[in-house]
Amino acid sequence: MPIDDLPDWLSAWCLDHLGDQPADVLFRQQSMSMVFGLRLSCGTDVVVKARGDDGRAGSCVKAQARLAENGFPCARPLTPVVSVGLLAVHAEEYRHGGEPLRGDTPDVAVRYAEVFARLMTALSDLAITPPLPNPRWVRWDHTDPGLWPSIEALDEKDQSLVPTYVMDTADRARRRMLAAGLPSVLGHADFEAHNLRWHDQYVRTVHDWDSLAWQPEAALVGAASAVFPKMGPAVLPPIESTEAFLAAYQDARARSFTAEEQQIAWAASLWPAAHDIRWEALHGYAAVSGKGLWAQAAERLRRANA
Repeated sequence: MPIDDLPDWLSAWCLDHLGDQPADVLFRQQSMSMVFGLRLSCGTDVVVKARGDDGRAGSCVKAQARLAENGFPCARPLTPVVSVGLLAVHAEEYRHGGEPLRGDTPDVAVRYAEVFARLMTALSDLAITPPLPNPRWVRWDHTDPGLWPSIEALDEKDQSLVPTYVMDTADRARRRMLAAGLPSVLGHADFEAHNLRWHDQYVRTVHDWDSLAWQPEAALVGAASAVFPKMGPAVLPPIESTEAFLAAYQDARARSFTAEEQQIAWAASLWPAAHDIRWEALHGYAAVSGKGLWAQAAERLRRANA
């Protein structure tokens, strides 16, 4: 990307908050947020993130900063969150190196679960204002009317495109989670393969701290157990891989889930896939996870007592 194509505000923002201007663009990504990898004139590489200011970013960046200070493998924030018009913006260090760990087998699930347990342990010691509302792909706890959280860009589309089994699965899983009444904790709600980088056998960097959520631990673990293989379109791993993830997480945390927590974890494993299939259906994309959810929903709902 040519440097002249950067947003008008970005160079001045870097000068004001980082003390230097960008000289080169290393990468640019855009999804829920805009992410710019920049090389400053002094030669330092940084990442600048900008997202719609919904009030969540400050808590997320504070948690990320505390984890980095305590030695957790994540990028260290270089600035607090700064408002730029309707955007919330911050900068963080650029951590080079590492590759995604691909696969959805039980042995891969165990490796991800061990990192997630380490992450949740690190977050448990932080006193952070809950980053609400929760990210929409795990916002089963919303108070909006209807099954899904209200998102105008999705709600205005033809809902008949969403398969009936997806609606039924999401409804039953959500009702089970809402009935539990478990306490909420801080956790990572986008624990997907593309958000982690590994070197040899060790995780080097966990990304996407914008996606922290405030939900029951079992729900956060259940969601992670279903999305850990995701590199692009929606996926759902084999049931035995979710089993391995849940068992390894509990072993690493040295505590066993109660029977109800086990059920909530299984219910939560269904919501991200249902959300993703709905999104794909409403946008006319082929749902990669559709067959997985179709094949596994009944068993996952049985284990959830839903």
